[in-house]
Amino acid sequence: MLTQMLVAEKSAIRQGRLEHRSADHILGQIGNTPLLRLRKLAPVNPRVEVYAKAEWFNPGGSIKDRPALRIIEEAEQAGVLTPDKIIIDATSGNTGIGYALVGAAKGYQVTLVMPGNVTVERKRLARAYGAHIIESDPLEGADGAIRLVRELVARDPERYFYADQYNNPANWRAHYETTGPEIWAQTQGRITHFVAGLGTTGTFTGVGRFLKEMNPNITLVGIQPADELQVIEGLKHLKTSIVPGIWDPALPDQIVEVDTEDVWRMARRLAREEGWFVGLSAGAAILASLQVAAQLDEGLIVTVLPDSGAKYVSLGIWDDE
Repeated sequence: MLTQMLVAEKSAIRQGRLEHRSADHILGQIGNTPLLRLRKLAPVNPRVEVYAKAEWFNPGGSIKDRPALRIIEEAEQAGVLTPDKIIIDATSGNTGIGYALVGAAKGYQVTLVMPGNVTVERKRLARAYGAHIIESDPLEGADGAIRLVRELVARDPERYFYADQYNNPANWRAHYETTGPEIWAQTQGRITHFVAGLGTTGTFTGVGRFLKEMNPNITLVGIQPADELQVIEGLKHLKTSIVPGIWDPALPDQIVEVDTEDVWRMARRLAREEGWFVGLSAGAAILASLQVAAQLDEGLIVTVLPDSGAKYVSLGIWDDE
């Protein structure tokens, strides 16, 4: 039976249906990222450890490669994404770059609706993979991009496959089936707390559900900006935003709120003291993890570093001494 299954899978790889499982394919490099231990900025208490998934090791440079691949391949399998359709979605950058990468590898056209004020690096990276970018009102942020993409799809529904990362369950399933099991294996099941930012909420939902199934005593901590005026790339203030359809408000055990200035400061410290050149949501992740650590007598905290700082250089964060 096992031999028959392996033969069938190899046949599927040759036909392109499971091409990402091939070790020599670019899409086969998505996932299995390293787990790094926080050292110089670690909690004073040696019985509390903080680890982080280095998601910039994904080929598109962020954790969003995982759901981008899953969303596209589930759509292929369901027959709703065909070669004549354009992949379209609202994005602040990373998921869009993931779509563009997967689209280029698989031969699909990709159109991204981005707020006009996203960093120039993210726009250029998406265009490098061949994506077409439509800019939405910068003052309306991610929610404005969502509204605009819905209008475009409503005008010409046959032209597009609307990936809809905020409401597509393939988003959280990508993390339930990859990120969560990786964290469990890498910590040998010793994890006591999982801390993650809330944007699309896919990472938190997928990893959280998996970890709770493995050990219901694991504490799940979500991160969001302190209020609607705090702008932290990749995070949403859920009380004042369009709430993602995949969000499960019953899942978090705790919510930590962070301020923009503290996040920027932490991003600088991580680069200069740990050698981790990470983005702003990663700075928020470590900041929140250390706040959780300060409340513990012992424990093993795992968080996620969604991307590197390369997409944010133009903001001048690391120029401030």
